[in-house]
Amino acid sequence: MSLIAWIVLGLIAGFIASKIVNKAGEGALLDIILGVIGAVVGGWLFHTFGMPGVTGLNIYSMLVAVVGAVVVLVLYHAVAGRSSTGPL
Repeated sequence: MSLIAWIVLGLIAGFIASKIVNKAGEGALLDIILGVIGAVVGGWLFHTFGMPGVTGLNIYSMLVAVVGAVVVLVLYHAVAGRSSTGPL
């Protein structure tokens, strides 16, 4: 896939995943970055479990990217949430 296709897929996946995880977006740039990372993570996860990963700009690839982006966002919030609260 081209870089533009990855950005478009990442933007959409990041937006959908952020609405699923915390009901509010993280900001356009962070949504794109986490969405693209999520697409890669989702592709790797699906491939690890014996299913095809991201195959292009289609509904299946969007599902893979959203699942990966949700995983990345949950991990992001777990790390960012702990670091922003300070020591207990």
